[in-house]
Amino acid sequence: MLQTFLPLFLMTFGICLFIVLMQFLWRYIDDMVGKGLGIPVLAEMFFYAALFLVPMALPLAILLASLMTFGNLGERLELLAMKSAGISLIHIMRPLIITICFVSVGAFFFQNNVMPVVQVKLYTLLYSMRQKSPELEIPEGVFYKEITGFNVYVKHKDTETGLLRDLMIYDYSDGFNNARVIVADSGRLKTSADKLYLVLSLFNGESFENLRSQNKTASAQKAVPYRRETFQTKDILIEFDANFNRTDESLMQNQYMGKNLTDLQTSIDSMTLRLDSVKNQQAEHLYRLSYKQSYSAKAREPLSTPDSLRKAGESYDVIAYSGDIVLNFDSLYTAASPSEKANILKRARNRAENIRTDNYFKAATVGDEAYKVRRHLTEWHKKFTLSFACLVFFFIGAPLGAIIRKGGLGMPVVISVILFIFYYIVDNIGFKMARDGVWAAWEGMWLSSAVLAPLGIFLTYKAANDSVIMNADTYLNALKNLVGKRPGRKVERKEVIIYTPDYAALLPRLEKLVADCQTYISTHRRWVNYFRFWKQGGKDHTAEALAEEMESLVEELSNSDQNLLLNKLMDYPIIGGYNRLNLRLTGKRGLAVGLFFPVGLPIYLLAVYQRKLLLHDIRAIQKTSGELKEMFFSLHLCDNTKTT
Repeated sequence: MLQTFLPLFLMTFGICLFIVLMQFLWRYIDDMVGKGLGIPVLAEMFFYAALFLVPMALPLAILLASLMTFGNLGERLELLAMKSAGISLIHIMRPLIITICFVSVGAFFFQNNVMPVVQVKLYTLLYSMRQKSPELEIPEGVFYKEITGFNVYVKHKDTETGLLRDLMIYDYSDGFNNARVIVADSGRLKTSADKLYLVLSLFNGESFENLRSQNKTASAQKAVPYRRETFQTKDILIEFDANFNRTDESLMQNQYMGKNLTDLQTSIDSMTLRLDSVKNQQAEHLYRLSYKQSYSAKAREPLSTPDSLRKAGESYDVIAYSGDIVLNFDSLYTAASPSEKANILKRARNRAENIRTDNYFKAATVGDEAYKVRRHLTEWHKKFTLSFACLVFFFIGAPLGAIIRKGGLGMPVVISVILFIFYYIVDNIGFKMARDGVWAAWEGMWLSSAVLAPLGIFLTYKAANDSVIMNADTYLNALKNLVGKRPGRKVERKEVIIYTPDYAALLPRLEKLVADCQTYISTHRRWVNYFRFWKQGGKDHTAEALAEEMESLVEELSNSDQNLLLNKLMDYPIIGGYNRLNLRLTGKRGLAVGLFFPVGLPIYLLAVYQRKLLLHDIRAIQKTSGELKEMFFSLHLCDNTKTT
């Protein structure tokens, strides 16, 4: 098993890692193109990106490799041979289960010890690449704006000599009001030896410069002074750092991405304590700002009497009761003059706006702190979800391969991609819910595992019991039975007949079957009482008895040597599956389900449709049984004196 699985696992892991690496490259291609980055820098970036994408490629590789392994074994009948030898599927999977457990443990240590270092170096490198100035490649016929403070227009470029012809340069490095325009016949652009400056050498041109900044009284004059210069050669030095400067990694190391499990737990504890302290302080501050608390505090001050309030310049009607102040705000506002009312409203509005601004600022502060805590929590749970995802995908892929029995890269790749896309979508939904605080961190991060784990258990159980869950014919036949298109009965003449049917003994049974069918048709209608249907649990014991009697007659008459009789037996319908809904619910439980109309009503309507098909088949049984009875006499299989 290991010799079969490990090569496939290594191959699929390499393929999956290459695919996700190309997706990563497509995402960050704009940060790398046109920057003049060297091969060592790009190789380092791809190395860290490959390690960073291992958690995404590893579960997909395990799913694909396990599916292909057991699919190949099933397709070559090796799995069937092992089961025939008495080896169960779980026993066959045991070596791979142990291997995947080791892989899961290794994935945990990779996430905890290696991933923080990789993330710090990768994000630092990407940030440094974004900050690097683009490589100068001035196009023809358009204005080039990548040089800070300059717009450069080149009409034609000589690719052999590197000479730029018909240049127009707008220099607004000192501001738009002091812009300078330079026109030249030709010129050259090169970088200084230390790559910190651009040297622009211009030939045969002239420049126009606005002197507004040099004349303080220019605003009072009608004309603005300027300077015009004609030159044969002119060099312009422009600050332009073309070097690749690495950002300090200490900034990223202090973030959640650069911490292992122990550091994350320490940061979560300290940040949670600080966040709770800030929340408590803000809650106390809001309580102190409430008017009840303010006036209750003022009631304990010496200014609690009306005389003292008037001395303080407050002309309010105040009534003191046992040290507390009771204010009637409506009467106070009504007694004030119009100017005092305007002043009161203005002060109230300003105070409300100040409180709102202060609360918005505090809410933003608390929100930022809570976001940091959530990001640390999601990173903490991510250390474990990868390991569990590896186990889940193995217990999905291995049983699924044993069920579908298709190897190669065809069907397994399609199924693996569909399952992984589903996992990726669910995982991202849970992560964003946890990150934004909609769900708890553990709920969001373990959502994908909670969704796929039952699927793995279900598939493992079905594969261990040789289920036909992935057999398309099973679902096709069930659909045909549902709509009434069932396969016909096939009865062939036996080469060796041991017991010849006793036609005389079978004749009364045929007559009784015809009579029972007629009774059923006359007493059973298509529509049945809704509550009686659910009280009986959807069962129809009379129809079940008729179907059993019909099958018994077909089984006995199939031993006949008469071809006409055998052909007539094929007119009997196959009754099973659709004729009744065996819900195993009777009495009060059935009524409880029936009262829940969103579930009970559709099932009842389906049962009514199936009952229509059943009545059609009962009529076919009655007709075929009557024709068989006549054939007994026409073929001289029975004595005519026994006719009814």
